[in-house]
Amino acid sequence: MKKFHTVIVGGGPGGLACATLLAQQGKEVLVLERNSVIGPKVCAGGIPAAGLGLGFPEALWERSFASQHISSNWQQTVIQDAKPIIRTVDRGRLGRWMAERAVAAGVSIATSSLVRKITQDRVISKAGEEFGFCFLVGADGSSSLVRRHLGIPTAEMGIGINYQMPGNFSEMQWHLNPDLFGNGYAWIFPHQGTASIGVYARRSASRPGLLLNSLHHWAAGHGHELKSRQPQAALINADFRGWRFDNYFLIGDAAGLASGLTGEGIYSAIISGEEAARTILDARYESERMAQIIKKHRQHARILELTSGGKLSGKLVLEALVFCLRIGLIPFNALEMGVDQPS
Repeated sequence: MKKFHTVIVGGGPGGLACATLLAQQGKEVLVLERNSVIGPKVCAGGIPAAGLGLGFPEALWERSFASQHISSNWQQTVIQDAKPIIRTVDRGRLGRWMAERAVAAGVSIATSSLVRKITQDRVISKAGEEFGFCFLVGADGSSSLVRRHLGIPTAEMGIGINYQMPGNFSEMQWHLNPDLFGNGYAWIFPHQGTASIGVYARRSASRPGLLLNSLHHWAAGHGHELKSRQPQAALINADFRGWRFDNYFLIGDAAGLASGLTGEGIYSAIISGEEAARTILDARYESERMAQIIKKHRQHARILELTSGGKLSGKLVLEALVFCLRIGLIPFNALEMGVDQPS
């Protein structure tokens, strides 16, 4: 059995960000990824403006949007800014770039390595390989084995359904329609030569089959035929109950840090991965960025609860939210998971 300073279960953006920072400080790090390829995942690919501080090369961004088109049953608005509000990335390209950066820093990455069992100081793969650790980071998504090992339940889940459609799309759109999506929304997020068209909603509010039918109905009304294409779907964990547990850490979806309101999770995954690494390196480190992420997450949860009342009351709250965005009473970045960069 080989022992590592830190073993990270999951090779998504959060796990790779954590691994890279640790390796850059001379720590021996192993990333165990269950899939055969790093990167691809069901994802709309939108990252808030704060993502400009993540250090991605300019070529990695697919499209940038300084305007957001928002519509509800009763109103429409366009949110404008002088700078990009949201940029899109391709998860496959992002994963490959982050993996290459991690390996260059000295990280060991093992793909097709499904973790079957976790003990006090080691993980055991399905193939029977054992790896010891001083620190273990759960970056293994909404169905996290590390989270289950820690005995942390998951009750608040969202579901996202996505189609990647070919074509040139000019606008980033958000469509709130409580009759179809409850307090969720449908989206159109343009990429290079394609667009992610999909829907997000609380799992408790809509069964996947009904949500898919609602998406098809909405899309057909906007000139997009989806039924003949293959959808992709994923669960999104928004049930945050902590991230630091002695020498165990949970980051990203494994920690439940995705926004329950919007489903966005790439940015919070990367920030939580970096902050977990800094805490591993210095047990006295107090993470202001994690405090901001958690505060924003709780704000989103409160808004979500306000829109989860009866059908009429939920609709009125959503309409009030859009109205406040229209008149600038609520800034659009209040709906994003971005945080201020540390000085």
